[in-house]
Amino acid sequence: MQDLERRIQRLEDIEAIRQLKARYFHACDRKDVETLRQCFAEGEIHIDYGVIGRFNDREAFLSVYKEKACHSHIVDMHHGQNAQIHWLSEQEATAIWDLFFHQIDTETNTITQLAGFYKDRFIKQSGKWVIIDTCFTITSTYITTLSDGIPKALHAGLAPMA
Repeated sequence: MQDLERRIQRLEDIEAIRQLKARYFHACDRKDVETLRQCFAEGEIHIDYGVIGRFNDREAFLSVYKEKACHSHIVDMHHGQNAQIHWLSEQEATAIWDLFFHQIDTETNTITQLAGFYKDRFIKQSGKWVIIDTCFTITSTYITTLSDGIPKALHAGLAPMA
């Protein structure tokens, strides 16, 4: 019976992690800073988002997130998919998620499409799963501008412009 209980716990934990990452993507798109805060562990963590920055605590990340993303002229869409969740124990898991990101900036009249993947590590903290380590790697970027209603490519390739 203990094996069955452990297998059920594993499935429940994997679903909780899946829901956590969905909540993270949704909070990013809705510019919901408090929900984003709750997605990450308290204390020291590791966030490596490449050109956006590297952070050792969630407040440092949230400060940059508010500065760069929390504007009415920025419309973001994070589409996370193809989750590969590896349950390590009742307290720890890792995962890889693919991301398709689409952003409209009405102030600069640019559209950015970005693809990549997250490598995450999760822990159970105070009875709920949170992100303790996350790294995002870009695999493609396409940036266009709309000038007089005509799209013009600004960048196409692996990495975004600095």
